[in-house]
Amino acid sequence: MSAEGDFRAAAAERILVFDGGYGTSIQNYALQEGDYRGDLDLPRDQKGNNDLLCLTRPDVIGAIHAAYLDAGADMIETNTFSSTRIALADYGCEHLVRDINLAAAKLARDACAAAQARDGRRRFVAGSIGPTNKTLSLSPDVNDPGFREVDFDTLKATYREQCDALIEGGVDFLLVETCFDTLNAKAAGLAALEAEEAAGRRVPRMMSFTITDMSGRNLSGHTVEAFWFAVRHARPIAVGLNCSFGAEQLKGAAGQHQADHVEERGHAGVGARPQPGLLVVDGEGAPAEVLGPVDASESGRVEPLLRRRMEDGQIQR
Repeated sequence: MSAEGDFRAAAAERILVFDGGYGTSIQNYALQEGDYRGDLDLPRDQKGNNDLLCLTRPDVIGAIHAAYLDAGADMIETNTFSSTRIALADYGCEHLVRDINLAAAKLARDACAAAQARDGRRRFVAGSIGPTNKTLSLSPDVNDPGFREVDFDTLKATYREQCDALIEGGVDFLLVETCFDTLNAKAAGLAALEAEEAAGRRVPRMMSFTITDMSGRNLSGHTVEAFWFAVRHARPIAVGLNCSFGAEQLKGAAGQHQADHVEERGHAGVGARPQPGLLVVDGEGAPAEVLGPVDASESGRVEPLLRRRMEDGQIQR
């Protein structure tokens, strides 16, 4: 069966669990600038360039993947949240976009293969596509509201370069996440569709919205409902929420999203990752639930949610 078929079959039976944050996990290694740079001749300080570690410290990224899989994750992300030409420009690494994404996909793919070899259970790889540090909907200059640092076609081309490499590297899905600007997400979704067609193989999309305040909107002013209608042209198999809020707030937002838009979603699942935590995806008609951040401030609220779902048999190890 295809990755999509296996994913849908598993999600119809139980809640599926994503991995957690990579930035926070990388911090635990206390890496120095030389660890990030490796043997690469780069003009700028590379400390904090987490995605570059896929090339220079693959042992670290591989170990993080393995730890999440050992903890029970059904799906892991590639360490490529900032692996676009625009985002890597901050470190002078634009020329490494393809290399980083290819290496990241292979690391995640190898980790999933090793986990499956141990117990026979299929794991999935989602290619992580972050929002970049540019926005199509807002001006960075309060004195010039019509100004934009990037246009739609340029941003789409930037996303397309990343999508092409992730698909070539063997990811099962493309995850457009932390969508603070809905127009950025539309550009990424279109790039993912074009990359899928060019590759000649099915690579489903997942889209994850980020709420920026208690009004329930993202930075470009869209509600969850408006976001869904804006991105459903990309035919995502899962739509959800990530970052920004903790478990209790996202639980309500995700639940409302599911209740109001079952028909419109068609076969899309619903997911939620509070802060840099765990994503869960439901099957058709199954309730979405928030399972977790990695930061300690939320752990007391998340543990009862996890325990209930384990007792109900919706989460299996």
